[in-house]
Amino acid sequence: MDGSLLLLGVKGPELTSEEVAMFRKLQPAGFILFSRNIESSTQVRRLTDDLRGLCVDEPILAIDQEGGRVERTKAFAPSLPSAVAFAAKPDAEQIAWAGALTADLLRLLGFNLNFAPVLDLDYFPGLQNGLNQRCWGRDPQDVINRAGVWNRWMRKHGILGCGKHFPACARAKSDPHHDLPISDATINEMMKEDVIPYTALMPELDAVMLAHVCFPNVDPDFPASLSKRIINQWLRDQLGFDKHLILTDDLDMGAIGKRYGRGEDVKLAISAGNDLAMICHQTDSAEIAAQAIGELPIWMRDEAKERLARFRKKMSPPLAWSDAKWKVTCDKISEVTANIPEPNVADERSEVTKY
Repeated sequence: MDGSLLLLGVKGPELTSEEVAMFRKLQPAGFILFSRNIESSTQVRRLTDDLRGLCVDEPILAIDQEGGRVERTKAFAPSLPSAVAFAAKPDAEQIAWAGALTADLLRLLGFNLNFAPVLDLDYFPGLQNGLNQRCWGRDPQDVINRAGVWNRWMRKHGILGCGKHFPACARAKSDPHHDLPISDATINEMMKEDVIPYTALMPELDAVMLAHVCFPNVDPDFPASLSKRIINQWLRDQLGFDKHLILTDDLDMGAIGKRYGRGEDVKLAISAGNDLAMICHQTDSAEIAAQAIGELPIWMRDEAKERLARFRKKMSPPLAWSDAKWKVTCDKISEVTANIPEPNVADERSEVTKY
């Protein structure tokens, strides 16, 4: 059994006794929190402190905090503008403030990794494919300029970033939260546009998340998140992301969960070149996943653990909690939000905004 290559969700705002026992036993690489785990600033900080206390090694404590609709702290903190709001009003100074303030807020809450920025190109604005209002633009250079500034200032303030969803989730017209999207894009087509933000920002990306999208012209057998052709051969060997932490998107999404059983999915994920397999919701199956990973070759697991160890060295500790610091951070966030209005769009939401 090997739980050290799992990134796990948590059931609620407090740990159950069963979760405490399981997490102590499995010693996962870390945890991701969602809206179900978040009620107040002090409660979240207590939860992240509790999770940290269960782990021998400093755990990854991650969240999706992109701005706009995908912002998990809406219940008690002002929301920063979305990527599409900045695309409509691309103010580099305000983008920098947004990245820095995102980091300040998250470090006060105890996090060390943000699953952002989205580097997908906005092929289908308004389409409910899971990326509506989450993209920084359609042109690769615009994405580099905007997402790059945001990520740079977030990292300067001590939160690591993760580019997503490689290679091109936004080429899909359906939502991977429900079922497996398919795109007929070729490697050559994606190299001309979609991959450019990843390669341009490579030195400033700490991690890369794979898309649950099938690209049959690249790999007819597996989605990108489980594809050796896409992860090991293309992302790592050809593009040079051999030192970065690479991980799946949530394996509980319909795109994967409807096709692969628990155990098979994590084996395929790590074998394909992912360092971490993410299980966000069906965490009761984590021991099954850990058992399956433990059956993989030791050399394969050791390579992933080496990259995880390098990643941990870059993680910053949480900021000391301060009510005054929290208030100042929230006030500054409100100032940025006042300068960058959200576009007037229909209120149609993907599952990702409900988590």
